[in-house]
Amino acid sequence: MDQELKPKITERLRSQQGHVGFYYKNMVTGETMSYKGDEQFLAASVIKLPIFMCICKWAYEGKVSFDETIKVKQEDKMPICGALTLFTGEPEADILTLCKLMISISDNTATNLLIKRFGIEALSQEFKKIGLKDTRLNRLLFDAEATEKGIENTIVPDEMGMLLEKIYSRTFVDSRVSKEIEDILFLQQINHKICGIIGDDNVPVAHKTGEDDDLSNDVGIVYAKQPFIVCFAGHDTKVSQFEDLMRHVSADLYRECNR
Repeated sequence: MDQELKPKITERLRSQQGHVGFYYKNMVTGETMSYKGDEQFLAASVIKLPIFMCICKWAYEGKVSFDETIKVKQEDKMPICGALTLFTGEPEADILTLCKLMISISDNTATNLLIKRFGIEALSQEFKKIGLKDTRLNRLLFDAEATEKGIENTIVPDEMGMLLEKIYSRTFVDSRVSKEIEDILFLQQINHKICGIIGDDNVPVAHKTGEDDDLSNDVGIVYAKQPFIVCFAGHDTKVSQFEDLMRHVSADLYRECNR
């Protein structure tokens, strides 16, 4: 990394309001940079990435079929992100479709259906098996009672980077499963952060975002000439400023890795 770029990024991160973290790895040179990357952050929808990866692992192991269908009951429909809440009646969707909706448009109804189907405890145990220590699934999305008790889902930027590296290197389960996960991450429709500037160059980015009040996250693989992983996490922050940082730091890293 350019000698001036690293301190520039560090200073921009330090100037942000609230709790912010960052992880970067150049997949050609192996160079890394982490700023509070080993700390816990509120997950928002980035928790959907390890949930998705665990389900893909179970499908590979024959513990679940992607063709299994789940009924979307009226009481299951969650607000904000997603398409399932717009359906009339109580449609059915297979597990693969629910996974695609959970990742590509961050469908909260799909996510909660999957969490209920597999269970918080089983997913938590699988999180540990895939190498996660402080990234934790503790509750359903939009669980007001749990939130009032201070029960939150958490991610760790370094750990998200580790998962993305396994996808990039095709070592998560096997090459086919890793590629299938990445292909769905490429379908991401929320593209105003990591992709906010570099998206103008049609740079392939496999990523997952997360948003909530005073919270914004984005973690992904950017396919520059030298592909790199970049993870941003922030809560109790000024979202507009932090997302502007995400856009510009991602663009700086892209220029650095695309020379």
